[in-house]
Amino acid sequence: MHCPYSIYVNSTHRVATNLLASTACRRGIETVATLALLRRNRLLECRRCSITVTAHQSTSVRRSIEVEYWVIDEAGRLVEPDGLIEASPGAEREFVEPMIEIKTTPCESTAELRRELCGRIRTVLQRAAELDKGLVPLSTPITHEAIQELPSERTRIQNEVIGEDFEYVRHCAGTHIHFEQQPGHAVDQLNTLIALDPALALVNSGRHFRGETLAMGARSELYRRLAYDGLAHQGELWPYVADCAEWTDRLEARYDEFLQTALAAGVDRTAVESCFDPESAVWTPVQLREEFGTVEWRSPDTAYPSEILRLSDQMATIIDGIGKTELRIGGENGSITDKEIVLPTFDAVSEYVDAAIEEGLASESVRSYLTRMGFDVEAYEPIAHEVQDGYITQHEARQLRVEYADRLRVDILQTQPLEAD
Repeated sequence: MHCPYSIYVNSTHRVATNLLASTACRRGIETVATLALLRRNRLLECRRCSITVTAHQSTSVRRSIEVEYWVIDEAGRLVEPDGLIEASPGAEREFVEPMIEIKTTPCESTAELRRELCGRIRTVLQRAAELDKGLVPLSTPITHEAIQELPSERTRIQNEVIGEDFEYVRHCAGTHIHFEQQPGHAVDQLNTLIALDPALALVNSGRHFRGETLAMGARSELYRRLAYDGLAHQGELWPYVADCAEWTDRLEARYDEFLQTALAAGVDRTAVESCFDPESAVWTPVQLREEFGTVEWRSPDTAYPSEILRLSDQMATIIDGIGKTELRIGGENGSITDKEIVLPTFDAVSEYVDAAIEEGLASESVRSYLTRMGFDVEAYEPIAHEVQDGYITQHEARQLRVEYADRLRVDILQTQPLEAD
């Protein structure tokens, strides 16, 4: 008899799920002696049913996810998502041709978020299979290929302002996670997400650009250090803020900087003001979003849905603790316990972020820091650490895209919604 609670198994047959251990098997988990503690994600195996489950902590913070995937044909060539956008609610075009973005609505629980995200991706994948297309969970297309933009006034202005460096942005696929602002705690949420930014290392999914090894977090390198090098304050991680007024002042200063650069490049003021406002003219990876009433974390690469959900859940658990325990900033180590949340100085965070981008989870300092901050580092196996180092040819890149599109299908098709949360 099949156990009523399904499992997820990724393409390498390692379990990667988030089910409730307490209710996972109606036929009963026997005694501790019969349980096998698995390495990945604190998983428990029911010997009687031969299923695998894990404990998971539900949170009360509403959140939503936006994830971008490259679209390929059966040979691994980048293609447009024709026929896929209509397949599911939340599926949208991105500003470059061979990419699709899939969004969820704000969800109350992990179970709801998983059900909606996986359901929408699964529906798009079903349509993609009919069209001999696939979705690729790699943060860059690996090799140097011409990636065309969709025509828009906003993109035209960005090209004028940023110049040739805007090409770097065209090669990036990522994940955005929105956490609902909690009354009276939005600044603490923002500062905590800034401190947690090194967690991007948990889902680094690409290390190559134009065929060459760039960094373990190639997308973050492209965005933060290359694309916006001429507007350094736009793409980099900003320091902690004291209050919302300070955040607003920063937005206005950066908007003025962007506007003046646009005017110097010959762009009409009216055109800039019609396409951008202070909130939409910055690309810093952690933001207070007044438009949505959220704090947005834009740092993670695109990744397998199971990995994105795990990361979202662990982040939400930390965010949910704000206001329930003491929060302070001090020292270089950082830690989260039942009694307090200690955020390291911003200088220390910046060093962890640099290591997360350059080395990923190969950095012992990053692994130790994320563990102190409440992450189950051993549960993650970032794609970037699997892909070979060194030069990758176009043929090899296309093979890798097909391989990881297949792995994405396995990940999502073996992911089932929770029946309880």
